[in-house]
Amino acid sequence: MEPVEDHGAIEESWDSDTGATTAEYAITTLAACGFAALLVVVLKSEPIKELITGVISSALGLGS
Repeated sequence: MEPVEDHGAIEESWDSDTGATTAEYAITTLAACGFAALLVVVLKSEPIKELITGVISSALGLGS
């Protein structure tokens, strides 16, 4: 591997992150929406509803 004489070309390629932040926000938002959709599906299932209702009832002293 030979030493690089022109470090400016390397630094220019590293500095070209234009739009990277926007893409990162878009990917993060998309992942959050996917996770939220999955959470809604799971929480709407009958066994999970019963489990959550049981936990809340016992925490409030309504359960036996």
